[in-house]
Amino acid sequence: MLARRALLLGLMAPSAVMAQEGPAAPIAAFNAALQRGMKAGQATSFAARAAMLRPAVERAFDLPGILAASVGPRFAGFAEAAKAELQEAFTVFTVVTWVANFDADAGERFELGAETRALGQDQVVTSRIVPTSGDTTRLDFVMRQGPGGWKAVDILLNGTISRVAVQRSDFRALVAGGDPAPLLASLRSRAASLAAGAKS
Repeated sequence: MLARRALLLGLMAPSAVMAQEGPAAPIAAFNAALQRGMKAGQATSFAARAAMLRPAVERAFDLPGILAASVGPRFAGFAEAAKAELQEAFTVFTVVTWVANFDADAGERFELGAETRALGQDQVVTSRIVPTSGDTTRLDFVMRQGPGGWKAVDILLNGTISRVAVQRSDFRALVAGGDPAPLLASLRSRAASLAAGAKS
């Protein structure tokens, strides 16, 4: 799935190629990008590693859809400028969360399950992070097909704990008064903390 036919790549735009790939392909590409950043390690600046990873995050995840689902109905009523600011802050926060938590290569392997499973209209791609010692971490990516191909709309830690559900509780509390500013400030602050060395 990671192998691309050279002729096809020569004839098709990247978005068209992604649209024809299966649901596991974006996660395989994301895992590969994550490992490249880990191998670069702290000899490469945090900002540089974040810049390396961001395109893979944006290809693998439906960030606008995840943000809207996390914020809930109030999101539709925000001004377009506020939506754009929130989207950029959420994208940065998502990228730096991955970079901060996968900041060095300790020999971990990323493994994808051989098959996907249906979850309503979506497909679930199983991924495991296998360390050189200790417990394996399971991450299930809930994939949804759209015009740009398959993208993740949620992550299930150990197959059950929904990342979006956790965010939903947090984000909706911050916009309960109808003002997007507290959420925007929180996303920016948390991203800055992660870039400075925190983990989440």
